[in-house]
Amino acid sequence: MPPRTDPHPLTGEPFPSPVPAGSGWPQDPARSGTRVARSEAGVRRLAGGARDLATLDARVSVCSACPRLVAWREEVAHTRRAAYADQPYWGRPAPGFGDPAAQILVVGLAPAAHGANRTGRIFTGDRSGDWLYAALHRAGYASQASSTHAGDGLSLRSVRITAAVHCAPPGNAPTASERHTCGAWLRRELDVLDPTLRSVLALGGIGWDAFLTGARDAGWRVPRPRPRFGHGAEAHLHTPSGRPVRLLGSYHVSQQNTFTGRLTEAMLDEVIARL
Repeated sequence: MPPRTDPHPLTGEPFPSPVPAGSGWPQDPARSGTRVARSEAGVRRLAGGARDLATLDARVSVCSACPRLVAWREEVAHTRRAAYADQPYWGRPAPGFGDPAAQILVVGLAPAAHGANRTGRIFTGDRSGDWLYAALHRAGYASQASSTHAGDGLSLRSVRITAAVHCAPPGNAPTASERHTCGAWLRRELDVLDPTLRSVLALGGIGWDAFLTGARDAGWRVPRPRPRFGHGAEAHLHTPSGRPVRLLGSYHVSQQNTFTGRLTEAMLDEVIARL
């Protein structure tokens, strides 16, 4: 029996869940022949060999190095949430998104199970994304304030968004091993962005720590003692080429923070204005 397919909410094209690479999903960076990392060593090898962000994003989007994360993201894609029961789920890692010559890098935690794991684009299709893209739009970095599905017309100017971990983790909590394995993708991302990057916005403590670890491993000069995360915290680093880059921290745009008022729009706008 052929696998069940459902129409994409924007294009109407039918897709199975999870979505096969190169099958026509909007903004899918991969092809059917994109090389797949199946271990930590494979991630290091394929990340290190990615010549540009397009290649890196394609390889991230098909990564299968962490068995627990693969099983979870695909289980969610099969079972789905009732509100999205008639939609196909991406069910793959969510790659970075934005300007390939970004001056600003935003580092989040991981895709949401029914957000980017469903839509295929980072911070898209959930309330965290609503907050982040609305703030970037107010600051002039995003072409629109909403982010509902890949292919909805959203583009970013001077900004790229990535994550400490590219697969949706159970309980929104990746293990230390999973964070370590995925760190090789971020390390290569920093290498490619070195010529243009001026600022980094870390959303939450995990994003902050992932960036500092990736920067150190990529040969950046990182302050000692290691800078501590906090909302509005700032640190100054230098790339291997000697250029200064500012790191700013913000509470994560999770519902736990935005619903309780721990993070307000004004607080987020103030940090973004300093980028």
